[in-house]
Amino acid sequence: MLRHSISALALVALAIVAAPMSAQQPRALKVFISVDMEGLAGVVSGVEVSANGPDYGHFRAIMAGETNAAVEGAFRAGATEVLVRDSHGDKRNLLPADVDPRARLLRGASSGPKNMMEGIDSTFGAVVFIGYHAKAGTPGAILEHTSTGNVVDFTINGVSLPEGGYNALTAGLYGVPVVFAAGDRALVEQLRGLLGPIGAVAVKEEIGDASLGMSPKRAQDEIRAGVERAIRSRAKARVYKLSPPYTMVLKVKQERALYAGALKVRDGEVTFASPDLLAVLAAFNAMK
Repeated sequence: MLRHSISALALVALAIVAAPMSAQQPRALKVFISVDMEGLAGVVSGVEVSANGPDYGHFRAIMAGETNAAVEGAFRAGATEVLVRDSHGDKRNLLPADVDPRARLLRGASSGPKNMMEGIDSTFGAVVFIGYHAKAGTPGAILEHTSTGNVVDFTINGVSLPEGGYNALTAGLYGVPVVFAAGDRALVEQLRGLLGPIGAVAVKEEIGDASLGMSPKRAQDEIRAGVERAIRSRAKARVYKLSPPYTMVLKVKQERALYAGALKVRDGEVTFASPDLLAVLAAFNAMK
């Protein structure tokens, strides 16, 4: 009888010890959110997203609102960590106290080639773009441009890329898919054409160079719900990649000094090739 009691107690003890070992711990899910300004709800003029503009503070608050909606959506979808990258201009638009305290904020210009994607690595499970815009020359778009007003076109391996395109490629280096984007309708259509049917919200559309769109509150509600859905469905998203080596062709209005290894094709057009995508992006950043 004693032997059986000891055996039973031993089994109970083993069960207690084994329970935490066998229980499934929540899997870490890190989400990277890159936030620009031209694609925010209501923005229609460059002065509205310039630090010198009289309404900059208003649109800065809208930027924080859309950012926090995306952060909330990510946590609702099970994120265990969120990193927000301020990606507009000098990268000092989001005020730290205005961002959801559960998220970490990366602000300030960086010297590395990742730029708007500074901080991304293979530990992340999903990427979200907020306030993004279409590439230079896109018809029916609001404040369309590529990086700077000097860039006419930027291609890698023959694919003309908006900021969301080459930022998606940067994420792809680490096996991380872009799952959601918010901006104007032209941006949404452009990124879906490159990345596939990702989650997205078109917060506005261009009508005769004017902006017709959602109120900031409605945009935030749509972003919150859309980000949650997209992250929950992230297994369906594909990682965006192009095959190395990478050949860049950059067309600009005003030529900059040639980056080491770059070749001038004709006036206003240069090319650069490397098996390293980050080297290509470094050349782009230097000559754009």
